[in-house]
Amino acid sequence: MTFWRSLFVAASLLVAPVSLAHAQAPQTLKAKNVVLVHGAWADGSSWSEVIPILQAAGLNVTAVQNPLGSLAESVEATKRVLAEQDGPTVLVAHSWGGTVISQIGTDPKVTGLVYIAARAPDANEDFVALSKQFPTGPARAGIVERDGFTKLSKDAFLKYFANGVAPDRAKELYAVQWPTAASIFAGRTTEAAWHTKPSWYAVSKNDGTINPDLERFLAKRMNATTIELDAGHLSLVSHPKEVANLILEAAGYPRS
Repeated sequence: MTFWRSLFVAASLLVAPVSLAHAQAPQTLKAKNVVLVHGAWADGSSWSEVIPILQAAGLNVTAVQNPLGSLAESVEATKRVLAEQDGPTVLVAHSWGGTVISQIGTDPKVTGLVYIAARAPDANEDFVALSKQFPTGPARAGIVERDGFTKLSKDAFLKYFANGVAPDRAKELYAVQWPTAASIFAGRTTEAAWHTKPSWYAVSKNDGTINPDLERFLAKRMNATTIELDAGHLSLVSHPKEVANLILEAAGYPRS
């Protein structure tokens, strides 16, 4: 009996390291679809520089028109788009949109999550309290609220929200900024998909809306594949190729 027990233990020790190594080297699953979720004070057109690059690579791309009325409303709008996707899908979010993909990214159809200067809350986390541990971006001083909805003043939008974007393009984005419910920023998720799904993060080093060190903290916490861009908050507009290449990597496609 002792001989067989010793033999079993020896065999287990030989097999265990191989299994552990396999578990620590997950492979990126190839996706066929990309769903893009914009953040506060924006609409789906903020992805217009990124979309053609992804489409040229052969991906099916859909930009959600995020209603920004409440977390629940934004989650449902994105779920409807995700339900339309046929097969493996990468979820991508900018800014506040990261809250949405963190909530619904547990869907079996989702193969990866990409955060572009985005929030990435943990489940039931008070993200407002977390943000206060880092210096506030100057864009926040330009928030104007009316009837429970917020917009950014023109000065704050152009100087701090769209810094690094060509002036004419920044003015276009200001013209289409979507009113955002003041209440959504305190909304809490019940899921944090980045715990179980591969994640990628693009930090904006010159961000005037979300503190870059907060972005770095979030990326490190989720163990994301991370890049840093010499960009303001709207890196998806000012650096579309770099952002698109990160999404392509998450989808298992070669860079453009």
